[in-house]
Formats: sequence, structure tokens, C-alpha cells
Amino acid sequence: MQIERIIVLLKKEINKWPTPIVTEIGLKRRDPFLVLISCILSLRTKDETTRQASRRLFELADNPRQMLGLSTKKIEKAIYPVGFYRVKARNILSISNDLLKRFKGRVPDGLDKLLTLKGVGRKTANLVLTEGFHKLGICVDTHVHRISNRLGYVSTRNPFETEMALRKKLPKRFWIEYNTLLVTWGQNVCKPISPLCSICVINKYCRKVGVRISR
Repeated sequence: MQIERIIVLLKKEINKWPTPIVTEIGLKRRDPFLVLISCILSLRTKDETTRQASRRLFELADNPRQMLGLSTKKIEKAIYPVGFYRVKARNILSISNDLLKRFKGRVPDGLDKLLTLKGVGRKTANLVLTEGFHKLGICVDTHVHRISNRLGYVSTRNPFETEMALRKKLPKRFWIEYNTLLVTWGQNVCKPISPLCSICVINKYCRKVGVRISR
């Protein structure tokens, strides 16, 4: 499969649509803490909801020490209606406390250490590495998992298997941008149900694995 050609085409196309919110925060604010917290907020939440919730929260606090000065209720109010907002509010306080006590107030730049923070899984940890530190990582969410398999580039059963397969197969020069490209494409063209294959610029490279109905 010509993955290099696919990535070149996607890079030209994605400017038509808004940048995914976590990537946007990484580019504009260049602060790993804000990337981490916005990623926590984004889990199972639409981008526009995450964007507004992040803005409200970061107006109140934009570092771990300030965040610990907020009550759980105040964080809940700021981030509502993101998915699981009560759990996320508690996790944000736990993360902020951990960063101050264990990491001198700084977000660690290693995968294993990031995974020790409450509410941080592999998707979030990898996204913090790529968007917060511009270090190598492969963030696999539902879009990356779906499209990588739909293309026929990998054949995996879940996001973890997809990450491991991509680590072996995807050239490292594409690791950092791969998530942003596929998330944007997945939100706007290569949708979970009835993808817009008729306007897809990478249509001819796609094996359409699992696609039964398209537009």
C-alpha cells in the first residue's frame, strides 16, 4: 500500500476542516499540561464541546497549582457537558496533585510515566507526547483504528493492536501527524457509517474493508 501517497493527499485536503481541538491547543499554547487536560476532556466528547469546555476551564486555571485551587464542583461546572464530566473533574484534580508531588509540577515526557496518571490511557499518553512535546508516539483513537483497517493497511481487532501494528509498519516520519490526519478525515469524510467514498481523495488506494454502504 502507498501509505506515503495517502499521507501526502490527506495533508493537502485536511485544511478544509477545523483542526482537532487537542492538536489546535498544542499548536497555539505549546503547553503539555493544557494538551493533557484538553485530551482528558475530549474523551467520548465532540470536538466543539471540548473546545468550549477547555476555554472555560483554562480561563480559571492553566497550570497544576491553579487547578488545585478549584473545587471539584467548580471544575464540573466549567467543563459540563463533556462526557463523564464528574469523573473527569476528579481525574483533573488527581493529575494536578500528582504532577506537583511526583513530577515537580511538570508533565512527564515519557509514555510509562504518563500512564501512571489517573485517567490517562495509551491514547491520551501518546497524544500528549506528539502534540505536547512533539516526540514520537502513535495515538490510536476510534478514527485511526477504523481507517487504518478500512484502508487495509493493518488488520487488527482493537486500538491497542492497531498501535502495535503501526509501530512496526508505519514509517516513523509519519508518526506524529498520523493521528491528526486520520481524525480529521474520519470526522468529515471516512465516517463510521456510510463513508463519503465518492469525494474521498484516497478512494483508489482504499480496500474498503468492512464497508457495505457508502455515499
